[in-house]
Amino acid sequence: MRRRKSKLEKFAEISTFKNVFEFDHQLHFEESEWKGRWQESYFHNKNPITVELGCGKGEYTVELARHYANRNFIGLELKGNRIWKGARTALYDELDNVAFIRTRADYLENIFAPGELSEIWITFPEPHPQEAKAKKRFTSPYFLEKYKNVLSKDGIIRLKTDCRDFFEYTLKIIHQNNYQLLFFTHDLYNDIRPLEEEIRSVKTFYESIFLSENKPICYLEYRLI
Repeated sequence: MRRRKSKLEKFAEISTFKNVFEFDHQLHFEESEWKGRWQESYFHNKNPITVELGCGKGEYTVELARHYANRNFIGLELKGNRIWKGARTALYDELDNVAFIRTRADYLENIFAPGELSEIWITFPEPHPQEAKAKKRFTSPYFLEKYKNVLSKDGIIRLKTDCRDFFEYTLKIIHQNNYQLLFFTHDLYNDIRPLEEEIRSVKTFYESIFLSENKPICYLEYRLI
């Protein structure tokens, strides 16, 4: 039986992965050297970039990259021991259109240039139900202002969540700010309307668990215009 790697072992190993970038709190004071250069200097193409926030183990980022060889994907996650699995899989499978960044979502503007991203995926984020922590919600006005500064003019935000209250909060923010709501459903897998194939076929680890428990998955997509 293979011994499971410890957190410290995973931290040490991801520091050697060529597809993982670790930015510490220095981003409070300076910008990443990669800002505005991800396409030309890392991916070596001009394909659009999608970022998954709070990507966890990276299975969603990796599977999207498998589906779309003509797009670039970056998973962003603070916990390095989680990133390890997705980054290792991408390296093993030679997926050159995948990268991972270990840092906080607060630093998006220090990592990406204005208009550098074409899409942001938010998959099953921490809902932070306490009102005092509303700013930490990934669809709060605080984060939306950051997304505006890194998304292209027609950039899209996509959200999947099992938390109905968080979903309704997001819809409220969208309507209050007159953002362009493109699609929403309170039950993604029982909605008969057509959607891009990967929205239903690609699932996170927790999404599969929720579905096995017959929990409805909420989904929406919108633009900040």
